[in-house]
Amino acid sequence: MFTLNNILRPHILGITPYSSARDEYTGKEGVFLDANENPLGSATPEGDYNRYPDPHQWAIKQKLAPIKGVRPEQIFLGNGSDEPIDLLVRATCTPGKDNILIMPPTYGMYEVSANINDVALIKVPLTPAFQVDTDAVLKAINANTKLIWLCSPNNPSGNLLQEEAIRTILEAADHSLVIVDEAYIDFADTPSWTNQLDQYPNLVVLQTFSKAWGLAALRLGMCFASEELIGIMNKIKPPYNISAPTQTLALEALDREAEKDEMVTTILTERTNLAEILRSLPFVQVIHPSDANFLLVQFEDAKQTFEYLIEQQVIVRDRSKVKLCDGCLRISIGTRAENERFVDTLRQMPRSSQADVSGADASLGTGEDATKPEFVSTP
Repeated sequence: MFTLNNILRPHILGITPYSSARDEYTGKEGVFLDANENPLGSATPEGDYNRYPDPHQWAIKQKLAPIKGVRPEQIFLGNGSDEPIDLLVRATCTPGKDNILIMPPTYGMYEVSANINDVALIKVPLTPAFQVDTDAVLKAINANTKLIWLCSPNNPSGNLLQEEAIRTILEAADHSLVIVDEAYIDFADTPSWTNQLDQYPNLVVLQTFSKAWGLAALRLGMCFASEELIGIMNKIKPPYNISAPTQTLALEALDREAEKDEMVTTILTERTNLAEILRSLPFVQVIHPSDANFLLVQFEDAKQTFEYLIEQQVIVRDRSKVKLCDGCLRISIGTRAENERFVDTLRQMPRSSQADVSGADASLGTGEDATKPEFVSTP
């Protein structure tokens, strides 16, 4: 049976958290002489930022909770998703003793955070279809496995991981936290795992304001978990980890959820259009299914394609050296104009006659004289 205290580092339970001035007095009115702030204002042309922000971001949590179907006490807000990733490692893993399990190819910060904290890694690759090798994962888990990371939709492949596999791991890993990273969940046609938090006390769900909400510059990540675990994370986080401007802008964004949904719809339309056009290009070999705001695409010559695109100032991500991603570039879905420029640049790329012949035989699309698919709008 899962018990949080059994997986936390023993000294974490006894730590006394830093008590900030805004922990001791949470009111908004009064003469504030408690935090050594500048009483005269800020050295900025607009805005007063001289007072420390709410260290627990309660206004955001209270507005976010009904949107996500959770309780405010089940929410941790971090400096991007990277902060909760690091806090989870530090709270549970004793350096040089414990380990975390990842399933490459996956988001690179899980491994980076483990390395920074001197925590061992167990790597169980996804299958060639970018799905969980459930039997291999269950065999790899040992008594010192504190965290199991599942990225769904996965980065860099873009696909959702199978629900049955995630559920099997949640039920079997009774001495590990199972983290489902849902950074791209707004682009997927499936419910979030946040609706399973009360069923699985070892479940942690990560989301972000960086993707669908369009707030990447604010660096605001969401972590959903049991109230007990959220309490531990609040205990060990920096006292003022989310700035006042970030909190203000996030609150404004949460009042505009419909606009976020409209942006998601537009991005999904562009994703469909871009995938259709890429299928017609003879030098495109595979377009992997995507539940995210990007496509993982295998090219006939990924290195040459990537370098040419860079020369033309069209920037994509080279994933060709990542496990299971041979010859692949990851392409974020842009605006209609950006996607059209990307496709036009690809079509203008110089290629050898041999490449043209092999492409024509690949049955992936058109020859030079055939009609080229164009972007269309979904009614």
